[in-house]
Amino acid sequence: FGASVTVASVKPGGDLICKMSRGIKFMADTTISEAAKDGEWDLIALPGGMPGAEHLRDSDALIALLEKQKAAKKTYAAVCAAPAVVLASKGLLPDGAATCYPAPGFREKISTESDDAVVVTENVITSQGPGTSLKFALQLGEILYGKEKADEIAGQMLVDR
Repeated sequence: FGASVTVASVKPGGDLICKMSRGIKFMADTTISEAAKDGEWDLIALPGGMPGAEHLRDSDALIALLEKQKAAKKTYAAVCAAPAVVLASKGLLPDGAATCYPAPGFREKISTESDDAVVVTENVITSQGPGTSLKFALQLGEILYGKEKADEIAGQMLVDR
């Protein structure tokens, strides 16, 4: 798509090295506190996985940023555990359908749960997990760049939409 992406860490103490749920280490570009100072964001996307989603939920700076995004009616998104653990627990899901990782402990946190791979309700996009991440990413791209561009990229990637 050509988007400029900033990855922000919610780890305390300014640590930029993040360990994902499957053990992969990733280096963030900045801290969430610094990202929050940068003003507006076109889209904020939350990864899933545990215990990472709990770390996201417990980040005051991230929650404040998401609340600002919601108030401005700007897009935010979450995949896997994050829709339930972060968005639902903080009152950041709009009325209407949402989805998350289809497991007990997550599904019941979503008031109007959907079995769809990706759900768009108002300015919030949710998705189920690793197996739906390409469709999730293409939906985010569509929000930012339009359906025609998303379909073009999906075709190049051999992904059915």
